[in-house]
Amino acid sequence: LGIGVAEAGTDAVVLTLPLLANRNHKGTVFAGSLNAVATLAGWSRLWVELQERTIDAHVVIQDATIRYLEPATSDVRARCAGPDPALLDRAVAMLQRKGRARVALDVEVHDLSGQLVATLAGRYVVHRRQG
Repeated sequence: LGIGVAEAGTDAVVLTLPLLANRNHKGTVFAGSLNAVATLAGWSRLWVELQERTIDAHVVIQDATIRYLEPATSDVRARCAGPDPALLDRAVAMLQRKGRARVALDVEVHDLSGQLVATLAGRYVVHRRQG
């Protein structure tokens, strides 16, 4: 897929996806590639947060809804800013108490002109590692 990391911090994760490696028969970015980069942006945002908090846990996607708004005719950037910090604090407290927590994240995918081409609303589950 050629996914790259443009930014990876606790403020946001931004991943890049090149058109050339993900072009469909219409010359636009394949929908499955948009879904993959958006899902990974959300996953990565949680992973960065867990690393910053020195929490050893697994992150998995539970479910997601993606909306394809416009064809992407250039490389794209998937950005996940993450939820409100208070929501993350609650999720971490739940993880410490029960061994798992759910976190809802929104991801926006823009083309190089800045046009919004897709959105993903995902629900991720964080599991405490066993052993």
